[in-house]
Amino acid sequence: MRQLSQFLAKRFGQGVFVVWGVITAVFVLRGISPTNPAQLAAPTDATAEQIQQIAEELGLTRPIYEQYFAYLIEVAQGDLGYSYITSTPVAPQIFGKLGATIELAVFGILFALVLSIPLGVISSTRRNEAPDYVANLSSLVGVSTPNFWLAIMLVLLLSVQIDLLPTSGRPVGFLGVIGALAAFQIDPLVSWVSHMVLPTLALGTYLMALMTRLTRSGMIEELSKPYVQTNRAKGLPEVLNRYKHALRNSLAPVVTVVGLQLGRLIGGSVVIESVFAWPGIGSLFIRAVNTADWPIIQGTLIVVGIAYVLVNIGVDLVYAQLDPQVVVT
Repeated sequence: MRQLSQFLAKRFGQGVFVVWGVITAVFVLRGISPTNPAQLAAPTDATAEQIQQIAEELGLTRPIYEQYFAYLIEVAQGDLGYSYITSTPVAPQIFGKLGATIELAVFGILFALVLSIPLGVISSTRRNEAPDYVANLSSLVGVSTPNFWLAIMLVLLLSVQIDLLPTSGRPVGFLGVIGALAAFQIDPLVSWVSHMVLPTLALGTYLMALMTRLTRSGMIEELSKPYVQTNRAKGLPEVLNRYKHALRNSLAPVVTVVGLQLGRLIGGSVVIESVFAWPGIGSLFIRAVNTADWPIIQGTLIVVGIAYVLVNIGVDLVYAQLDPQVVVT
């Protein structure tokens, strides 16, 4: 327990430096941006004196180091500033949309896990047979297909041509579905599933293909090790030998990839959210970029950076549980 506490303290300490680096980077980006925040916040018919007054109110006329330290203090207090466009606090806007993004990322990973691990195991245990060829071909296609192109093709085929699934939107979230099921209402569940299918496929296909290849290569390596042959010689059922021992030992790199990809999916689902009009932080980020709303851009990047840190700490803990040779220090 003491070792775990030291590990968590060390990782959180390192995470603080990473988040500080993200905050500094986004502050510098805003500083070198050619846009004038005061002009963006001002009415279209504002005079030069009014724009100057707004710049003073926003603290933009203060020395740059004072602006930097004031911004650090505000972020440390959970204050991400106010939107230049709507003049509303940034933090509630981001956290109000974060749930939709996390929901999409989690179900994208679940989709990838459910398909990739069985495919990887089957491919590794039936090498040079039809299932192996199918798994290899599907993973190669999945890795080679850009997710934005896949998203557009899915919309054109399944929504526009066949009219099987809705093109966009998220009328109800996962928590809303749980509440509706508690009240014995099934329609929200049907609506949620129909709106989740296409974004989940578009977001999770690449990860599914990548994890299939990792699982296959890891299983091939583990199945060739002496302890697997020893288990077979002792009469251990092949199912236990594969799934309890070989699969578990081959999952460590898969878990690492899942952790890294979860952070990437949270921050990298911008295009997918835009294609499907998904009300997450990706869509919010795109709108902020289009309007040069720097407080929202900065806040979104900082939240994504914190998510990366937390996910990687969790991955290190799970990694140590899967591989006893890994010591959390």
